[in-house]
Amino acid sequence: MCGIIGIVGKTPVQDRLVESLLRLEYRGYDSAGVAGVTAPGVVERRRAKGKIRALQDVLMDDALTAQVGIGHTRWATHGAPAEHNAHPHTAGRVTLVHNGIIENFAELRRELEAQGRVFESETDTETIAHLLDAYLQSGLAPLEALKATLDRLSGAFALAVLIAGEDDMILGARRGSPLVVGYGDGEMYLGSDALAVGPFTNRIAYLEEGDYVRIDHAQAQIFDAAGQPVLRNIKQVARAAALVERGNYRHFMEKEIHDQPDATQHTLSAYIDPVTGRATAPGGFDFKTAERLQIIACGTSNYAGQIARYAFERLARLPTDVEVASEFRYREPPLGARTLALGVSQSGETADTLAAMRWCKGQGLSTAAMVNVPESSMAREADLLWPTHAGPEIGVASTKAFTSQVAALTALAIAAAAARGQIDAAEEARLSKHLLEAPRLIAESIGVEEAIRALAPELAKARDVLYFGRGAMFPLALEGALKLKEISYIHAEGYAAGELKHGPIALIDEATPVIVIAPSDELFEKTMSNMSEVAARGGPIVLITDEKGAAHAPAGARVIIAPACDPLIAPLVMSAPIQLLAYHVAVQKGADVDQPRNLAKSVTVE
Repeated sequence: MCGIIGIVGKTPVQDRLVESLLRLEYRGYDSAGVAGVTAPGVVERRRAKGKIRALQDVLMDDALTAQVGIGHTRWATHGAPAEHNAHPHTAGRVTLVHNGIIENFAELRRELEAQGRVFESETDTETIAHLLDAYLQSGLAPLEALKATLDRLSGAFALAVLIAGEDDMILGARRGSPLVVGYGDGEMYLGSDALAVGPFTNRIAYLEEGDYVRIDHAQAQIFDAAGQPVLRNIKQVARAAALVERGNYRHFMEKEIHDQPDATQHTLSAYIDPVTGRATAPGGFDFKTAERLQIIACGTSNYAGQIARYAFERLARLPTDVEVASEFRYREPPLGARTLALGVSQSGETADTLAAMRWCKGQGLSTAAMVNVPESSMAREADLLWPTHAGPEIGVASTKAFTSQVAALTALAIAAAAARGQIDAAEEARLSKHLLEAPRLIAESIGVEEAIRALAPELAKARDVLYFGRGAMFPLALEGALKLKEISYIHAEGYAAGELKHGPIALIDEATPVIVIAPSDELFEKTMSNMSEVAARGGPIVLITDEKGAAHAPAGARVIIAPACDPLIAPLVMSAPIQLLAYHVAVQKGADVDQPRNLAKSVTVE
């Protein structure tokens, strides 16, 4: 969720870079910096820890006299918030800024250090700069060197790059994280969203997944992931862009589904150290002191908690209860003094959850709040704040807030397992590595959108839809059914697949589609047995699985193939397909996707 701006200008760009960074403050950051071409073949940087005001103070003393430049607001992932870790990063001729996480940076860094390269920071970003500079030194032209670099990177990222000696251009690239191109009069721009370039132009092209680009004073040359030249539509946007805008998407919900790799990465950076593989609980909570975890939440947040229960109990051996907040305190449940009460809410203002948290506090329990709004009532009143960093979510049906909650809760489960001595450091690092792969794999799972779009017309005809899953896929089935009923107004129910013969099988007929979420894990064969029972009764099946699972799909099933992944992160990777399914069915039916009838984004009264 860091911010990027790049300008190939006709006049000095320092003030415009800072103006753009100020517009991007909402994305969250802990340092900021700019760089620009100050003389032929010379690129200089200015960086500062803290707020943009600190960078402005640096620029007051030492102005950046450049007409071509880049800027960045950084949220620390690799390396602590400090000036030497702030962007832009420089290696040889290359100076660049970067959003995202490079999963294989440690391997690349060792390779580059073996070649004699010296690193100045702890960041993954500097690894990209050195790798690109190495390709330039080998004799490749800038675009060739960029393509060679991108082919070596694993992860989700957006880049803006200056190359000394190529003084009238900026290179850019995106995979998983957004990047836009702005078209001006003799000037060109790059930005992490339309808001970044909004003060300077109202003509914007949205780069697609895997695209890379070269901009100069006159044009943008855009290439797809295979290196082929492509054209991307230029759209008119309001120059005074709102703080959040739909961009290249028809609805906010669609945009927010596509925002999930970025939101998940941003959230994980608060919980996982990608260098050491250590998982931490912000605020320093010691899970060894807890005998039980009580999660309290409503709706989608409740399902995030139900998914997390599998991780907390399996990994950390920490007994975990998950309860609907609106029922919780009316039972007056007996809770031990060493129970940690965790309220989960996107807004932090959900009335039932807030009331339940206050009840727990009145019982003398320690409380924690997992919220997306750090100034919210729950955040202020809880003993511990465990934030998600999804950014503003406008669509009523939660998407990126949900996956950010699941990501943060999974990281906490790893931290709890390590603190309680249930896993050693090697296993903690292995699990953390898999969790850090989630942003990239979520981006890949969004790639099933066209296959889902093709299914939507048939599913839109249904009056009832059933969702099935086992293990952590059971609460994900509940979430999938909730999404469909929320925005398409089709009656949908989620069930544990093992409960099929305990009632739901009576509903199966040719007119009732069955959505089965079944990655090829230890429960896959049992789920396939349930699918056979559905198929025998003529029920139309949509199977959401991975490539290995697809090979065992029953005849006649429609199959959506998501990326294979470790079971730990399967709920994250499988979330995008169920969200896209609900979205495209609702669009097919002509429903108001972002503001479905009778629903509000935050339920602030009981």
